[in-house]
Amino acid sequence: MELRQLQYALQIAIDKNFSRAAEKLHIAQPSLSQQLSKLEKEIGVLLFQRTTNSVEATHAGSLFVEKAQKILDMVEQLKQEMEDISQMRKGRLVVGSLPITGAHLLPLVLPVFQKRYPEIDIVLVEETTSNLEHLTASGQADISLLSLPLIDDALAYEPVIEEEIVLAVPQHHPLAERSAEAEPVDIALLQHEPFIALKKGQGFRQITVELCSDAGFTPRIVFESSNIETVQSLVAAGMGIAMVPHMVSRGRWSELVPVYLPLQTRPCRTLVVAYKKGRYLSKAVEAFMDTFREVMTSAEGFGFSKGSPL
Repeated sequence: MELRQLQYALQIAIDKNFSRAAEKLHIAQPSLSQQLSKLEKEIGVLLFQRTTNSVEATHAGSLFVEKAQKILDMVEQLKQEMEDISQMRKGRLVVGSLPITGAHLLPLVLPVFQKRYPEIDIVLVEETTSNLEHLTASGQADISLLSLPLIDDALAYEPVIEEEIVLAVPQHHPLAERSAEAEPVDIALLQHEPFIALKKGQGFRQITVELCSDAGFTPRIVFESSNIETVQSLVAAGMGIAMVPHMVSRGRWSELVPVYLPLQTRPCRTLVVAYKKGRYLSKAVEAFMDTFREVMTSAEGFGFSKGSPL
């Protein structure tokens, strides 16, 4: 059994198609089929059921792919450890990020990191919270920038910043009159308001639901979006209200914008760098985390709090 055969089986399981898998592996389809047949003959079990339309993993195939992913992840970690020992500066870092974080924070951090470590290639993956947790736990992302709480218990994390959560309301909303005095809003007063929220699977939606639950009610969500900018635009258009991270309340130049108000309890979300428990953290990962903390510590006016982690 060879490592490349593990990679082949994993790619086939992902694509469920020999042609697509062969293309991504940069080998000819007949060669891929031949290698899989050789592997199946060696281990004595059928890994995939072939049909005219797709390729599906058998029970044995699913178990094989799961173990193969762990083995390949361990091999990659071993390479990183040996690379660090030999003092090599070159490397590749896969960073997962929520779209909100990617749009507002990474433009501050990545230029600094790239200037310091020009030979480390960064691959950025933007996904929902649930998908990022899966990618990180499976080793497909080295680290991910997420907000607490994390669901997958296979993940460890280090807090980096705390960010205030604010309320966005339309300009004509009665609560908008408070903006001049910046009088905090009691969340309990929002019980009968229509809410606009991110779709399920995104961490900030859960934060909104939990804050309302703590105030004694379930938010009446009338519109959902996968994009925080769409959420804000719908608020500005008078379709409802929304809780948003402080970072998104900056830098909006359209005439039609929401009014942003502080909440009475001054709730915050904690942004963390998450990684797989027990995973070796390369020097590239540690350097990225240090750079992220440093840049966020020096940032002013972003609604961030240093807190004890920093």
